[in-house]
Amino acid sequence: MYRLVIQAPEVATQDLKQLARLSDAYEIQAITPQAFRLLGAQLDNEEPVADFCESNQLDYAFIPEELGVADIGLVVMDMDSTLITIECIDEIADMVGIKAQVAEITAAAMHGELDFKQSLTRRVALLAGLEFGALQRVYEERLQLMPGAERMLKGFQAAGARTLLISGGFTYFTDRLQQRLDLSRAIANVLEVADGKLTGQVNGDIVDATRKREELMRYRDELGLRREQVVAMGDGANDLPMLHEAGFGVACHAKPKVQAEAPFAINYVGLDGVLNYFL
Repeated sequence: MYRLVIQAPEVATQDLKQLARLSDAYEIQAITPQAFRLLGAQLDNEEPVADFCESNQLDYAFIPEELGVADIGLVVMDMDSTLITIECIDEIADMVGIKAQVAEITAAAMHGELDFKQSLTRRVALLAGLEFGALQRVYEERLQLMPGAERMLKGFQAAGARTLLISGGFTYFTDRLQQRLDLSRAIANVLEVADGKLTGQVNGDIVDATRKREELMRYRDELGLRREQVVAMGDGANDLPMLHEAGFGVACHAKPKVQAEAPFAINYVGLDGVLNYFL
């Protein structure tokens, strides 16, 4: 048996009733004013449910009824455009007047049109000579958490889940977010700095799609968890392998390729919509 979780900024009662009919659910319960669970939903009816939700701008997810938030042991997140609203490298590039040039490469990589490692190498090279202090300006002036991020994290953490922030971005930002949000682990790329300026190089191996998946598996196995006890969130093509490796891989306001291929998707509500799956 499944519960069908329906979410949107506004959910009409008639839409919930129609979804209950489409899914064969026997009861509608409110989770929040923007989120509802339909009990007894039949997974065989996912196609008409998906079509209805797409037409009416609703997020949906079929979740096994026996699973609750206490069953989730690990939450894995991408950073840029997932946990936070910006692409840090694009904002760093803006400090030297090349945001448009770098953002174009970023977008192509996130849509799966460019190899991620090559794209990051190209983008970082364009930052050579930038004062390291510019990163602090990006963090303080431009970095904002995605709506719902703090509620989502606090909910999972209160239930005992560990958290992993893994990013193809940079440790300058992940380290600060780890401390700010009490995250269990954070992994990202290290920008090389010499004489107070970026050299245009990255120290060590670049965190790519394969590394993201491997780190998820490593932490999951270290914690002795089953696949269905892992939630992963991301928005770009380099997140897809880890989304497929998790029991619940969620495309969060993601690129079309990721929305099409990820097992779950959040498009209309904040990151706390992922927490609502399990409440």
